[in-house]
Amino acid sequence: MLEFIPLIIFLISVLVIGLILARKIPALNELPKNGHHGLKKHPAIVNVEKKLANWYFDFFEKQILLQKLLSKFRVFTLKVERKVDELLHGIRKKAQELDKQGKKKR
Repeated sequence: MLEFIPLIIFLISVLVIGLILARKIPALNELPKNGHHGLKKHPAIVNVEKKLANWYFDFFEKQILLQKLLSKFRVFTLKVERKVDELLHGIRKKAQELDKQGKKKR
């Protein structure tokens, strides 16, 4: 009994999907194949869309340039940080050696 309920729901769902497709296929066949809807845009709107598209690509190129610049700056700062760490380590090591020598003399 419990197996029939999901089976009935599944069959009704398949039937409804089939009915929807049967009703919409003729309307879909009437649409143009190239994707155009047949309405022409006003030249001012086309001009604005082109400018926005060009600005978007320029903006995207600027973002790529900025990303590359920031990546190089990050690598540079990591190299400087490593060098500073090495210098500080050397200074600490020398300070510990001087401290040990000072304690031995006392």
